[in-house]
Amino acid sequence: QVQLVESGGGLVQAGGSLTLSCAASGSTFSIDVIGWYRQAPGKQRELVEVRSSGGMAKYADSVKGRVTIPRDNAKNTVSLQMNSLKPEGTAVYYCYTEGHTDYEYGMDYWGKGTLVTVSS
Repeated sequence: QVQLVESGGGLVQAGGSLTLSCAASGSTFSIDVIGWYRQAPGKQRELVEVRSSGGMAKYADSVKGRVTIPRDNAKNTVSLQMNSLKPEGTAVYYCYTEGHTDYEYGMDYWGKGTLVTVSS
């Protein structure tokens, strides 16, 4: 199976910046989509931004202009650059990927999450 490992979470002051990283490993897995979701306390998980291997992105309007996935990510890795963070950005951020092997399609995996706490 595929393993996703997130890093970069922590405590940041409101208005500050933070960059998360995710590395995917799996010798027979090819990534088609990779990106980030988040789940705030007491709320449902929501999409932050995901990007396809072809470069197409899907993102939440609430973070547009403040959150971005670099276009030149290395293969099987993804980062999330967050600027002007707000307290409502406090959440567990999950790396997500969808891909395939030579024999199966539509496989998806989740990381265990990394906590981002934005203090006021």
